[in-house]
Amino acid sequence: MTRDTRQDERYVQMLAWLDSVLPAHSAPQPASTDASFRRYFRVFSDTLSPQRASAGSHIVMDAPPDKEDSHPFVAISAMLAAAGVRVPVVRAQDLEQGFLLLDDLGQQTFLQALARADVNADAAYRRAIDALLAMQAVDGAGLPPYDEALLARELALFHNWYLGVHCQRALTATEQRDWDALCQSLIAAALGQTRTFVHRDYHSRNLMWANSGDLGVLDFQDAVHGPLSYDLVSLLRDCYIAWPQEQVDAWVDYYRQQCVSLGREMPSAAAFKRDFDWMGLQRHLKAIGIFARLYHRDGKAGYLDDIPRVLGYVRDVSARYPELSALTRIAEQCLKR
Repeated sequence: MTRDTRQDERYVQMLAWLDSVLPAHSAPQPASTDASFRRYFRVFSDTLSPQRASAGSHIVMDAPPDKEDSHPFVAISAMLAAAGVRVPVVRAQDLEQGFLLLDDLGQQTFLQALARADVNADAAYRRAIDALLAMQAVDGAGLPPYDEALLARELALFHNWYLGVHCQRALTATEQRDWDALCQSLIAAALGQTRTFVHRDYHSRNLMWANSGDLGVLDFQDAVHGPLSYDLVSLLRDCYIAWPQEQVDAWVDYYRQQCVSLGREMPSAAAFKRDFDWMGLQRHLKAIGIFARLYHRDGKAGYLDDIPRVLGYVRDVSARYPELSALTRIAEQCLKR
């Protein structure tokens, strides 16, 4: 059976379920896809469902249960909504089949909004930082820990999928020792930070724009309890859009000042900047590895064009720290490919 045939069968199965929870709906239209096995469809309805979904526009999530566990999405959505974070409310669910009916938060992402002439980037990012602060007010202690093992597995993605598979490059014995030492340093830096709710993919494509009101937050199902600076660096050193360093520094300072004003204990500005930088290196090495894996394993080539931007972050940031010179060399060599 081909993958397309399985998708067709899933679609028929999804339609049957949708008919049962949202009568008289429009034909589902593709809304978006992501880097997982999930698919999303937009539907319209003028009626209320038995599960009390509101009339109007909805998103149907198709998450094959043998590939994706939707339980965390449902649980974390409820946590965030209770804290006042704007997330897609789950209106109907069938976790056994892997279908969810969600509120539709709109069709324009934060990234798309930034291209509009009437959107001020500085104000927009302050708004996104405020939404992050609200999210970080949620107690994440019950979430999976962003521990040493998980951080190490993520760093291995760069080593295995980008260097090994994509670049067909084996490290020398000296380079391997340097890599192992680097991983330990980045992991130690991450584990030394204050712990908080971590979205784990908080960036411009996972935020939905509204001309007024709070930004909508998507794709939070992989949230963990982890380092304070992780989501901030994910937002400000975004894999899909880059900003001048002085602008990033200003936004980092805004975040830190807001934390202090909220009574949160924070490291010094210099110490927090180092936390931010080193956390970004871990995230970006992971992202490069994921982008390579999406291409070579899953046949998704769309992320390859983003790799040079992310490698640029790795090169530029590591170059500011003499103890990370081995990483700077690797990044420079990769950028010359």
